[in-house]
Order: sequence, then structure tokens, then C-alpha cells
Amino acid sequence: MKRTVLFEEYKNYPNVKLIDFGGWELPLHFAAGIIAEHHAVRNAVGLFDISHMGECLISGPSATDYLDYLVTNDVSTMVDGQIIYTLMCHPNGTVVDDLILYRINEQSYWVVMNAANVAKDLAWMKTDNPRALSGKAVARIVDYSETTSQMALQGPLAEKIMEKLAPEAAKLGFFRFIAEINIAGVTALVSRNGYTGEDGFELYCPNQDAIVLWKTLLEAGSEFGIVPCGLGARDTLRLEAKLPLYGHEISDTITPLEANLGAFVKLEKSEFCGREALVAQEAQGIARSVRGFEMIDAAVPRNGYRVFLGESDIGYVTSGTKSPTLNIFCGYAIIERKTNLKFGDEIEIEIHGKRKRAKLVRTPFYKRSPKRS
Repeated sequence: MKRTVLFEEYKNYPNVKLIDFGGWELPLHFAAGIIAEHHAVRNAVGLFDISHMGECLISGPSATDYLDYLVTNDVSTMVDGQIIYTLMCHPNGTVVDDLILYRINEQSYWVVMNAANVAKDLAWMKTDNPRALSGKAVARIVDYSETTSQMALQGPLAEKIMEKLAPEAAKLGFFRFIAEINIAGVTALVSRNGYTGEDGFELYCPNQDAIVLWKTLLEAGSEFGIVPCGLGARDTLRLEAKLPLYGHEISDTITPLEANLGAFVKLEKSEFCGREALVAQEAQGIARSVRGFEMIDAAVPRNGYRVFLGESDIGYVTSGTKSPTLNIFCGYAIIERKTNLKFGDEIEIEIHGKRKRAKLVRTPFYKRSPKRS
């Protein structure tokens, strides 16, 4: 299995639980456990090693135009220091991957990819997309995944830590970044964003500086109750906040419109890969969509469990958990829209061969206050 540079730091933590995550040996949780780590991020601050994620730099005179073709969101309107969330689609409108784009300048973009999709994404960007296959020139794309470490400092007290270490970063607006900041002698890219539904920062540095940066963040956060966190809390946090996971709410069989991510699909753009299919899907009517549900019967819904309305199989669960924040069993399912189900309507989910009652609810399940102290 692959290991991040930080594996050497946290493998000896007492009671750390390591698992195989897409070929990476990563912590499911540390000594505190998933629930405690979840609450730490909601109420104080937690630190995640997410160095398994992929990163590349897309650059050159055609970088903006080329990225604007590859993704659904509008790259042309970005300004230096801005971040956007977007999706990269196949011609049929389904999702190659969802990406985070950082505009360094008009000719340079830092692109963050999901770990399991790095090889596929790079091949798609460089050679496999329709524009590249047609023989048209592509932008310069350099993979930095193997040499870059990434950490996520998340929670309402994350800003307090950043004020100690890098005051200029603490002043960043949401989805903004500074490309080079000195933190305890380490030069890092620091952005204000995350995958937890809380305020926070993501930090990128060369592998050789990762352990120093990790220790520096933990030491600076000790007075604020910082804890190292694993993949378990990362998943429950993102699920509560309605943040999609590739292979679950989005995939190469699900379009962004079906996933209710239309806000990140700019159909008014003249061209992007998948546009024609998505325009047609919107015009014809979207046949299914991702909906949130809360269990009425106590049971844990999991990815792939079938969803029923009476005797009709109407879809399947994409993600589910017991919410540590709300103490409810909940999740998301992609279901047929012809059912005309409304919030509060009941469905049934087949769990271990038995039908369990649930109801459709508004999401996100959790939304943080605009300003927390």
C-alpha cells in the first residue's frame, strides 16, 4: 500500500487505527475515536493528513481556455487568489471527477484531484478528452502528487491557530488562498476551504517539510484542544454538510444535475466537455436526483442499499451514517423524480434484507453559523 510522508509520524500514535483506503494506508481514527474527532472539528479544531489527494499544475498561455473547456464551472471569471469547486465531465455528462481549482494567475492553476482518480484525471486532461483526441493543442500539465503533502486544519478555532502562525492567512476570505506563506520556516500554499462544513484551512507543502508543518500546527493548536483526525470523521463531517463524495453522490454514471450540483454547471458557457448532454438532460427533464433522508426506524443506511416506495424499487442509497452532531441515522439516495416525493414523505430502505422506514428531509443536515467564536 502507498503511504504519505506523515505515516512515519502518526503510525506510532497510541491506538491509531490504520486502514486500506483506495490503496493507501491511512488513519481511520486516532486515539480519540471517530465520534470524538468529529465533535472536535465541530466545536474546536482538528488536523487531517490528506496527502493522498492528487495535485497538478496547469500552465501556459492557453491554460484558462483549456481548463474552461475541461470543467463545468466558469474559469474565465476567476481572479488571482480565488478557488472554485467544479466538475470534469465525460461527453455524456457523467463525472470524470470533481476538482478544486486555484488560480495563481491567468496562465497558472493549481488543481486538486481525488486520490483514486489521479491517473485517470491526468490521462483525461492530457490525452483522453475530445479536444486532445482531435489533435488540438493542450495546456502544459505537470503532476505534483508524489512530491506534495496536504493537510486540512478544520474547525471554528482554526483561525486562532492561523493567527499565531500566519496572520495574513487568517485574514483570507472563504475560497481564497495565498500561494506562498512562511510557517515556521516552511513555505506553504494556504487556502481557506475544506471538506467538513466548518471554517478552516488547507495547506500544501513539499514532502520534505510535511512533518515539521504537521508538528507545528499541532503545537500551535494545543491550547485550543486540537486533535489529529482520520478518515472516519472526515466522512461523517462531509456527509452532514452535504458535500459529495466521488463514487457515491457523483460518478461516471451520475451527472452533476442528478447530484443537485447545478450551481457549479454553467450551461451558459459556449463550450465545455459534456455541455450538450447536460443541456439535453435539463431540457428533457432530469429523471432522478440525489435526495436527503432521515431514518424513522433505527438502522444504518449504507451505499448501495435499495430504496422502495411501496413495491417499486425507486433508487439506492449513495451515502449514509449515524450523525454524531444530530444523533440521527441519515443519508442520501438517488431516486426517481417521477415519484413526486415531497419533504416529509416516507420511503423504505432495504437493510440486511428488511425494509426500514425513512423520510425525505431538507439538506444539508448541518450548516454552521456564519461566524462562530
